[in-house]
Amino acid sequence: MTEIRTPRLILRHWHDDDLAPLAEMHADPAVMRWIGDGSVLGLDETADAIERWEEEWDEEGFGLFAVELLASGELAGVAGLSVPHDLPEIAHEIEISWRFGRQFWGQGYASEAAHAVLEFALQDRGLDRVIALNQTGNTASGNVARKLGMTPERTITHPTYGHPLQLHAIDLTEYQA
Repeated sequence: MTEIRTPRLILRHWHDDDLAPLAEMHADPAVMRWIGDGSVLGLDETADAIERWEEEWDEEGFGLFAVELLASGELAGVAGLSVPHDLPEIAHEIEISWRFGRQFWGQGYASEAAHAVLEFALQDRGLDRVIALNQTGNTASGNVARKLGMTPERTITHPTYGHPLQLHAIDLTEYQA
């Protein structure tokens, strides 16, 4: 079972007691503003999401990690890799993503977790290329992608929600640990 430690975080698989704090995060409109159609998620939808993320680990050999603060053991957010199946135009790509509770914003946790995930993707899983997507206007996620060394490639339109998504990418030849 894969676990990644950074100076302040543990990226790990999901535990049963992660459901309540993640559901609380998913119930916050500010957290969910840039995710999917921007709707908050309830407890059942959050449980379904965790189940899908764990299944992706089994199917793909990667997935979304629970991100825990090393000092306190609190669940701070989610970061990891996934296949963007809902975006047929780029369903052949591997996407890095992150999501953190509002109380954890502005402290560098997203960048720290995303950097660890990118290193995992390129070095441990041997991926040649990783993308990140953020809705146009989500400058915080765009900034994290740039901190990872990713460059904006193009804008695509989400086929279901219709909003523009900025696609950032990095390949192994550009990556510097």
